[in-house]
Amino acid sequence: MVHFGIEFLANETADTLADMIRFSEENGIEYAWITDHYNNRDSFSLLTYIAARTTSIKLGTGVTNPYTRTAPQLASAIATVDETSGGRAVFGIGPGDKMTFENLGVHWTKPLQTVRETVEVVRRLTLGEPVSFDGDVISIKKAKLDLGSRSVPVYVGAQGPGMLRLAGEIGDGALVNASHPRDFEFAVKLLKEGVAGRDFSQFDVGAYTSFSVAGNRDEAVAAARPVVAFITAGSPPDVIKRHGIPEEDYSRLTSAFKDGFKQAVRAVTDDMISAFSICGTPDDCIGQIHDLTGAGVTQVIPGSPLGPDKKKSIQLIGKEIIPEFKEE
Repeated sequence: MVHFGIEFLANETADTLADMIRFSEENGIEYAWITDHYNNRDSFSLLTYIAARTTSIKLGTGVTNPYTRTAPQLASAIATVDETSGGRAVFGIGPGDKMTFENLGVHWTKPLQTVRETVEVVRRLTLGEPVSFDGDVISIKKAKLDLGSRSVPVYVGAQGPGMLRLAGEIGDGALVNASHPRDFEFAVKLLKEGVAGRDFSQFDVGAYTSFSVAGNRDEAVAAARPVVAFITAGSPPDVIKRHGIPEEDYSRLTSAFKDGFKQAVRAVTDDMISAFSICGTPDDCIGQIHDLTGAGVTQVIPGSPLGPDKKKSIQLIGKEIIPEFKEE
């Protein structure tokens, strides 16, 4: 069976996000993931607020990082969300962005080991264990949460080979920023290497997609173009090559940013829309999601822009797309 989540940026008020997530819940979406960026609202505060205003949807950081909060702080924060929500928390964590941390004066070191050790400490603390830990990165003595015993599923945000293998090894699931089956053919192979002796059918492969759905395909594509422009421009050469995007089109797009954002949006090609988004009418999106599930995706997570009208897009996802996958 395919599960459906949804991603929201933490750039709107708590009331607005709570309303949107409650609306998503009413439309059959099972997971809500809130981004965690220092220049937006605090994701854990938002999740705790939203937990009190929803009843069934699972609530997670999508994703937090192991650098701007210590492992005990992260454990306390996600355990609080879990307590407030009645056991609905999911913990999404990834290495974050090196350039962002450098701008903040935070040392971005040993990302694989830092994520590994943080996940171990958070897991043990949320289970109520007293923890003394002397790792390569983390060193703590006699830490313990006074929040009872809670098992919170861990999802690792992963892109590169090393982090994908680590996600398979230590995670209950992975959150992969991609919208195309070619990217998941690459990712799932590495996730399976990490899972090794465990049952991979129990591992949740999340597709963090740029998603745009509308009754009219042209309107959906128009909404997707600005997001796809940024995704394409920020993609490494091996990803551009994987999708067969001509070098001249990629160069035209990146150069267009120098002339302004509108010029860059105009430089987005159909190949880029296809490679970096799920986009179109509900039927179009259903076909693309089938391609993803065929490549091993088990949770589809629509993200920005959702469509030209977010609420209408959520309704289309709930009423026309999700029912197509309920029996799978």
